[in-house]
Amino acid sequence: QVQLVESGGGLVQAGGSLRLSCAASPRTLTFSGYAMGWFRQAPGKEREFVAAIISSSLYADSVRGRFTISRDNAKNMVYLQMNSLEPEDTAVYYCAAAQSLRGSYFYTFAYDYWGQGTQVTVSS
Repeated sequence: QVQLVESGGGLVQAGGSLRLSCAASPRTLTFSGYAMGWFRQAPGKEREFVAAIISSSLYADSVRGRFTISRDNAKNMVYLQMNSLEPEDTAVYYCAAAQSLRGSYFYTFAYDYWGQGTQVTVSS
């Protein structure tokens, strides 16, 4: 069973930056073999794709050029660097993992494991 724990959320002013982290366990996990994604869910809205890292990095149109996903396989970590934040980025951000994607990386159902989420609030 894979466990994911997000951290790094908080309150930031528009134009600011945050770096989210996601730690995967157990340490014996073959982490490099997992597709990793970040999703977000704003109040009253569906959970939506933000970014994924598989053999390459993939982004939603709304964050491309502002957000960067990366991973450190030696540490079982995945990160989301968020720059030029906008109030519209306010949401709970979730880390997701899949050993074998069950469909497109874009969809929540493709992933097997989820973290508990971390709140990001961007004030105007």
